[in-house]
Amino acid sequence: MDNQTRSEISRRKAIDAALAILTRDGVGGLTFDALARESGISKGGLLHQFRNKLGVLRALLDRQREQFEQIAQDHLAASGQARAEPVLSAQIAIFRESINQPDSVARAVLAALVESPALLEDLKAQDAAKMEQLQAEARDLELSLLRYFAASGIAFSTLLGLSAVPDTLRERLFDRLLDEKKW
Repeated sequence: MDNQTRSEISRRKAIDAALAILTRDGVGGLTFDALARESGISKGGLLHQFRNKLGVLRALLDRQREQFEQIAQDHLAASGQARAEPVLSAQIAIFRESINQPDSVARAVLAALVESPALLEDLKAQDAAKMEQLQAEARDLELSLLRYFAASGIAFSTLLGLSAVPDTLRERLFDRLLDEKKW
């Protein structure tokens, strides 16, 4: 195995470990010592990959973007393209899936918000572009935004551990948000 492949495997292992730490211990628990213990990679190896904690958070946000793009592509390939509002449908599917992952990469946003809000500037720009797409496809923009922000609220309240909504009801709510006939 060449050095580049080994380096990429170590990087993925470290990012997976960072997600596990964020899920279990929160952003305060994400230290290089904890990351070294969790990943089995030396602190020196981690510093070579990320340089500092912000580097770890950037890598987590990049992973999140990649995973969310894949969720959207899969959703659109399965049924989303036939929808009247495919961008909205894909966004709701992303919110749904973000809470169904055991170590959700969406926690990276929460960690970045606490640790360094400036890391979210790229996400703000992406969100603005998404809003433009939603507006372009919307039959009723206000209704589309209500659906979008309802899905967002369900996802973040669940990720923060604040939601008392049972899983089965939450899934029905997402089904309803995705059902264009109900809107």
